[in-house]
Amino acid sequence: MVGCSRRRHRILVEFYQTETEKVGAANSSMERSTMPRHCLTLDLRDDPAKIAEYKRHHQKIWPEIRDSLFAAGVTNMEIYLQGTRMFMIMDVCDDFSFEKKAAMDAANPKVLEWEALMGRFQAVPAGSDPLRRWVVMDKVFDLAKQ
Repeated sequence: MVGCSRRRHRILVEFYQTETEKVGAANSSMERSTMPRHCLTLDLRDDPAKIAEYKRHHQKIWPEIRDSLFAAGVTNMEIYLQGTRMFMIMDVCDDFSFEKKAAMDAANPKVLEWEALMGRFQAVPAGSDPLRRWVVMDKVFDLAKQ
C-alpha cells in the first residue's frame, strides 16, 4: 500500500476483483486455456543494423514460412525483443512436437533458406543445431495455479 491511501486501495481491490471475475469468466470459455504453449529464447548479435534488419524481415514473413508453422501445428506465435534478447511465445495443437517440426523443416527448402538467412542475425553458440537455435524455457510461475 505504499503511496496509496486506504480508500484508493479499497477501490483498486474492488476494481481488480470485478475485472478478475470478468476475465476469469471469459477465459473459462476460451480455447487458449487448454492449448499447449511453449516459450523459447534466443539472442541476436549485438549489432543495431542487424537487429533492425531482423525486425524488418519479421514485419511480413515469407508465406511459405507462415504455412510451414501452421502445418507443424503452431496456432499462434509472438516474438518479443529487449536489447539483444528475444522471447518467443508459441501456442500449438495438442499433437505438436518439436521433433515432428524439425523433420518437416529439414525437408522444406524454403524453411532451410529462411533459417540460413535468420542465422546471419542470431548469436548462436558454436555447434548448435542450425534448425533448433531457439532454446525452450522452463515455466517457473503460473498465476492461475496460485
